[in-house]
Amino acid sequence: MTDQKLQVKCPQCGLLIFYSTDNPHRPFCSERCKIIDLGAWASESYKVPVESQNYNEKELEQLYTELEKAENDADPNTVADRKQQE
Repeated sequence: MTDQKLQVKCPQCGLLIFYSTDNPHRPFCSERCKIIDLGAWASESYKVPVESQNYNEKELEQLYTELEKAENDADPNTVADRKQQE
């Protein structure tokens, strides 16, 4: 069996590196690229796209009713306790 190492591009700078346990920074090429990527996550530069939803009052009431029903089915005491605190 041949011992071939997988080559990948560093997600930060694009440098070709070997993806192996010999590289403590994998999938990055260096500590620098790893920290730059972490900083991007911390500053919320990466975001998952979300479509905004515009609901009318009737749809919101239906969603709220369904949510309450689901909560009651999951743990009846939770909703009752929450309502007492309000």
